[in-house]
Amino acid sequence: MTNPRDTARTPRPARSPRPFGRTLCAMVTPFTETGALDLDGARKLAAHLVAEGCDGLVLNGTTGESPTTTDREKAELITAVREAVGERVPLVAGVGTADTRHTVELARAAEKAGADGVLVVTPYYSRPPQDALEAHFLEVAEASGLPVMLYDIPGRTGTRIEPETLIRLAAHPRIVAVKDCSYDFLGTQKVLAHTGLAYYTGCDEHILALYAVGAAGCVSTVANVVPGRVAAILDAFDAGDTTRATELQLRATPLIEAMTAAGLPGTVTSKALLTALGRPAGPVRAPLRPAGREATDGLRAVYEELVSAVG
Repeated sequence: MTNPRDTARTPRPARSPRPFGRTLCAMVTPFTETGALDLDGARKLAAHLVAEGCDGLVLNGTTGESPTTTDREKAELITAVREAVGERVPLVAGVGTADTRHTVELARAAEKAGADGVLVVTPYYSRPPQDALEAHFLEVAEASGLPVMLYDIPGRTGTRIEPETLIRLAAHPRIVAVKDCSYDFLGTQKVLAHTGLAYYTGCDEHILALYAVGAAGCVSTVANVVPGRVAAILDAFDAGDTTRATELQLRATPLIEAMTAAGLPGTVTSKALLTALGRPAGPVRAPLRPAGREATDGLRAVYEELVSAVG
């Protein structure tokens, strides 16, 4: 229902309720022990994630260490993962930088490499005002033929994409989705009510909460290690079993906390667990540092408790 105090707006029908899938993983970028890009490992990890329940992958995001990979490495990663998963799932490529010109270049390169969409984070550090932010996103949207997922994470970038800005940006035919790490549930619902933007939560603790009010799904860091458990939360909700969905979300909470809110970046915790499980990951690149033995053992214990739970 339209807000009676805002009768000038009417809700827009969505272009597609799930333009990039439902259970997306913010995939880590595997490296060799010497720190080089591990394309074979990337192929294996991507195939594993899809086999275990992910119906979309986000490559070259910050979980994928995009600040420390070269433009060439980003393109090579997209091509390699496409080879591994074929056309079975959409590939969304992170292209956002603090420089509009560079972001445009990366969007075009991602399209050429075989991506199905681009993830564009708010330019960081420079803290552009909303009109400049809007112009940035529109220029990137015009740069290629790919659909765009905007990434709102003010805790990292220093700048919020305000709800009014998102509502205006939704008018562009290629701006179709938002990865939401705003921690503004009211603002998110406002945009959902007045646009056809497909919302994906980027905060694993909000997977069920945002899905329940109309999100398309999630872009999950925790899915690197438990893709099936993340998908099961949404499966249960889609089946109408909200009690089960709630149980699964709450059961995953200790691992979500350990991986995303206990002091280490999600990239570090994901790679520590993947390595402990014998899956492709490799080291992180500086300035990140690997998890120590004590942190890794703690992560492994929480992981084992989750996967050993009955039901």
